[in-house]
Amino acid sequence: MKNADRLRPVDLARLVGVSTQQIRNYEEAGVLPVAVRTGSGYRTFTQVHRRALLTYRTLAKGYGPVAATRIMRTVHAGDVPGALALVDAAHAALHTERSDLRAASEALEALARAEPQPLPGPGALRVGEVAALLGVRPSALRVWEAAGLLAPGRERGTRYRTYSPADVRDARLIHTLRRSHYLLDQIRPVLEGLRREGSSAALRSAITARGQALTERTRAMLEGAGALHAYLADDPA
Repeated sequence: MKNADRLRPVDLARLVGVSTQQIRNYEEAGVLPVAVRTGSGYRTFTQVHRRALLTYRTLAKGYGPVAATRIMRTVHAGDVPGALALVDAAHAALHTERSDLRAASEALEALARAEPQPLPGPGALRVGEVAALLGVRPSALRVWEAAGLLAPGRERGTRYRTYSPADVRDARLIHTLRRSHYLLDQIRPVLEGLRREGSSAALRSAITARGQALTERTRAMLEGAGALHAYLADDPA
């Protein structure tokens, strides 16, 4: 190996703005091929390692660091079909997420337009009854209440929580959004929009933002897949 072809850990680290320890971690995790050692035990990297590092960084933008690590580790283990299967699985998961978002959009628009439904039984419902109605644990309702998304009433004397038809509608909406991977802070403006004169503008805005995020992720995944293709074409093994 010519000296000009040799790269020190610090050279790779400077390339992407990480520490030399992170470069060692990448090698140990299989993100990089195993480095050649000098007689004194120092790691020596090459342009192959440089390409592997850049490929990983591009993959991570779309697939995330965990999936990108698994893909690169599988490649360096000599299992290219296995690595491509991981890529396929990530794209399939994204497709499912997009389909779920579309279904949630349609369901939520209908739910947002709906008037609060009569409760199954006289009077308001208690927390256990609402949990059973939604198919969630009572603790989930308490978490949503602690986050300021629900504000059920309280019975006099017992102080048990009581849920009105509007509360149950909001709980249904929260449950639907949570199943579509919305964070509690993202759900808050949706509920506020619905509570203000029944507007669903915030709801549509949240769904649109999520759709845009999925589009950007798709673009990043395509870029990552292209980088992986180029890396494999270089035959790093």
